[in-house]
Amino acid sequence: MDNTLLGTLTTAGSIHKVEGGHLGLPSMDVEGCNAFIGDSLANPGGSAMSSGFFELHKGQPLVYEYTYDEMKVVVAGEFILTDLATGETTLARERDILFFPKGTAVKFETEDSALGFFVGDRTFAP
Repeated sequence: MDNTLLGTLTTAGSIHKVEGGHLGLPSMDVEGCNAFIGDSLANPGGSAMSSGFFELHKGQPLVYEYTYDEMKVVVAGEFILTDLATGETTLARERDILFFPKGTAVKFETEDSALGFFVGDRTFAP
């Protein structure tokens, strides 16, 4: 079963397309942090993958620990990322691709704002 949470889903045969999945992202409700996230397509056709958008605006950093593998493409802006296990930092710019293995704890920051598209190896199935 397809689970479209944000945006409008259309299909063309086996092809699934979501329009507007980056609009109206809900807050992550982390005090002082301007972070927003939403799944646009979750487990299409029974797949274990979910995808959506993550947006961060200048403010307090977001600290997040991944309980699943995830890849992210920076769509707009720049993320400053710190691996909390090593203290190493990297700057991710538009069109950069990121991989966060399960168990990674990362601090997300931005000088202004940034938008990323993610695909996570996670399921909403019971």
